[in-house]
Amino acid sequence: MNDEALTLPVPVRLPNPSRFAWAELLWEVVLSGFRELWSHKLRSILTLTLLALGVFALVVMTSVMDGVVDKVSTGFKGLSFDGTIQLNQKSPETTEEQKRFAMSPGLRYEDLSRLTSPHPKVRAFLPRAMRQTSIRIGTGLERTFATGVTAEYFPWQNRPIASGRGLTDDDSRRRSAVAVLGGTLASKLFSGSDPVGRTISIDGQSFQVIGVLAPLQIMSDDTWLDANGLLMPIEAYMDRMDTKHALDRIYVKLAHKEDMTEVTSALLARARQAHHGIDDVETTDLAAELVRSYKRFEEEIWGWKVVMQSLAATVLLVGGVGVLSVMLISFSDRRYEIGLRKAMGATDHQIFVQFLLEALVLAVLGAFFGTLAGSFVCKALSSHFPWGLVVNAMGLITAWIVALVLSLVFGMYPAFRAMKLSPMEAMR
Repeated sequence: MNDEALTLPVPVRLPNPSRFAWAELLWEVVLSGFRELWSHKLRSILTLTLLALGVFALVVMTSVMDGVVDKVSTGFKGLSFDGTIQLNQKSPETTEEQKRFAMSPGLRYEDLSRLTSPHPKVRAFLPRAMRQTSIRIGTGLERTFATGVTAEYFPWQNRPIASGRGLTDDDSRRRSAVAVLGGTLASKLFSGSDPVGRTISIDGQSFQVIGVLAPLQIMSDDTWLDANGLLMPIEAYMDRMDTKHALDRIYVKLAHKEDMTEVTSALLARARQAHHGIDDVETTDLAAELVRSYKRFEEEIWGWKVVMQSLAATVLLVGGVGVLSVMLISFSDRRYEIGLRKAMGATDHQIFVQFLLEALVLAVLGAFFGTLAGSFVCKALSSHFPWGLVVNAMGLITAWIVALVLSLVFGMYPAFRAMKLSPMEAMR
């Protein structure tokens, strides 16, 4: 015998059919899921809409809440209240205080020379006086607020100028009849045109507009008044607007927050001395007030988050019920197909997994469309927030996980019924 006769054929290694079985099953399930959706369009659209709405609500809610927190935090920082004491007239609480306070002229412009004398631990004194007034331009009349401030008020209180200029020390020295309009008031009076250089009549007296404030984020009464009113040199205000020379308040900017107690005591002592021993002036730690206000805001935001998340969860839950309905109808319509698959060798486990995967196809499609809609809305709203509006990653992940878990949970019952169905009963 030669060597060729003794040579045995080398066996060919065929691919293991089980190696690709799961991939084939997955692809078949995805296709059958799409076929089921297409064959029952209205039912599928309703189910997908509920799932998409739930994901959309959760994505937009978490993203908008983040944007609101950023916007409010930026607004609080813009108030420039850190290390600031407010000095203002104290309201009498008893009849005795009313009689005692009546003997004092109150917080007046004449007190400034004593109250604002240099102090080593104070960086700036910012007096402020305010009253309601009328502005006439042509035949138009607008009720607004006139506020008397110093030139230092603008940089220290974060009041940027959009056009023209702010007040200067020269304006105060000359007691000039000039005014800076708030951005909202300027838009209302001049309908978008530049008012710088124009002359307006304030309570019958002529003032020249020298500047317009940039738009302000309204976070306090002062920011609202400045945006909707006008600011003028406090000297011109006292000469033309208020013969009683009353001050609304004085902001005191500290060099260090740790000096709050010492500076407060010094200010109250100065006010007591100016008012002949009468304690009719009080101080407020604006930084502490700001912290309290921010905590209240956080509590309110938390409440809104709970409400919005509950609404989104309810919509997703209804969507899960829709998945249950779709899968039960699919089970009823495909009893013969299930029996045929089992007769051809499909195991109970494979049938169970097939129905669960079809439920997941519904969830993925709904979550995908909800994500697209939520991203579009966030992009459309982005310009209304100081740092833009980015889709909240945690909210997006949570929405997908909830949608998928609900679909699995509500898909369990139809999948279990399909698994337990006998081939003979199904094909009968």
